[in-house]
Amino acid sequence: MCGIVGIANHPEAAKLAYLCLYALQHRGQESAGIVSSDKTLFHQHKSMGLVAEIFSQDVLERLPGNHAIGHVRYSTTGTSTLENAQPFVANMASGQLAIAHNGNLTNAKRRRSEMEEDGSIFQSTMDSEVIMHEIARQKGSSLGDRIAKALARVQGAYSLVFLADSTMIAARDPKGYRPLVIGKLGNAHVVVSESCALDLIDAQFVREVEPGEIILFEKSGMHSFKPFPEEEKKAHCIFEYIYFARPDSRIYERDVYPIRKGFGVQLAREHSVQADVVIPVPDSGVPAAIGYAGESGIPFEMGLIRNHYVGRTFIEPKNEIRHFGVKIKLNPVHEILDGKRVVVVDDSIVRGTTSMKIVDMIRKAGAKEVHVRISSPPTAWPCFYGIDTPTREELIASKKSVEDIRRFIGADSLGYLSEEGLYWFEKRSRREWFCDACFTGDYPVCVDDAPQMMELASKR
Repeated sequence: MCGIVGIANHPEAAKLAYLCLYALQHRGQESAGIVSSDKTLFHQHKSMGLVAEIFSQDVLERLPGNHAIGHVRYSTTGTSTLENAQPFVANMASGQLAIAHNGNLTNAKRRRSEMEEDGSIFQSTMDSEVIMHEIARQKGSSLGDRIAKALARVQGAYSLVFLADSTMIAARDPKGYRPLVIGKLGNAHVVVSESCALDLIDAQFVREVEPGEIILFEKSGMHSFKPFPEEEKKAHCIFEYIYFARPDSRIYERDVYPIRKGFGVQLAREHSVQADVVIPVPDSGVPAAIGYAGESGIPFEMGLIRNHYVGRTFIEPKNEIRHFGVKIKLNPVHEILDGKRVVVVDDSIVRGTTSMKIVDMIRKAGAKEVHVRISSPPTAWPCFYGIDTPTREELIASKKSVEDIRRFIGADSLGYLSEEGLYWFEKRSRREWFCDACFTGDYPVCVDDAPQMMELASKR
């Protein structure tokens, strides 16, 4: 999962890109970068770390030009190193080209191997570089044509912004896995992963980049074309609604917050329990916990407080402090939990170890009972479309029943949201609009780079 931004035709393009990346920091915390263009030269700066740590006023002053693209990275392919930080810049016969990518290609390993056999040399281990090599190989009368031909040769999930001299280009895969929205700020166009970034810079929301659409942002305006056959079945990532997107964003034509709150309402209807207090695992569990409390009539409280100032790394003691990794991020409020029957609402359980530590923490704060409620179905399958999920063997729901998981995490009861409850907001067939392969194993696009997983899913 990553966050991308593109600014076209604004005298302070890099500064606006910086602000948008700040709003999208939740989508990636490993590295960040901005590339700007003043029509003749590219100017770039990228580094490991958080946006606020990387970009100072002096750095931004060294990124002139009316066009800029930016990226915050959470690695899903390629190691977490500076060589894999984006935007990625390449020198081509037609000039310099920069790319920022959110998503995962599912045939990148195969295409990279084929191109290396033909003599191509790669500078990184990112699947995004495969796209750049594909573009370099294409012949066409325009950059837009070459990008379209290149994207026809890759599979999987991609929301992209490109920068070439005085042109910015946005593209989204035909199934629309990852969000990408367009805004307007005066005469400037803005493309971002989520609408919350538009709000920060006072840009007006225009619309989403449609699945399968390529848009050129030039001085003459916005020019759109759709070079791919239209997919009848889309594959919007449902986990964007569950966890990834900020609750104040609007993606897939809907506001995130009411959907996330509705998950909690449905969860209360499906898994009611006699309890004294409902608490969230902050921050992602807050809207669903509010929905659960409102529907059940059980009071809502912030029984766990999150430390928002935890850095990317910290020195962890070996044995002195039990559950240190969780405790440095979360701390219980004893007055709220002591002697209470507690419902704790979280968005998902992956390996189960964090949930186990949270349950233990709540019990040690004096809770009489701990009832865990999860605002999504069991996560039993890995994602290949832009989420860094563990292997199937590491996913606890792939090998344990709900009752086994309950015992493992030490809860008095455990309830997951059903697949039907997950789509409470969707009147159309969910199979035609959303990807929920992480719950069902139903992968919308073939994963060439993991054929054994596709074979396993077909036998489920």
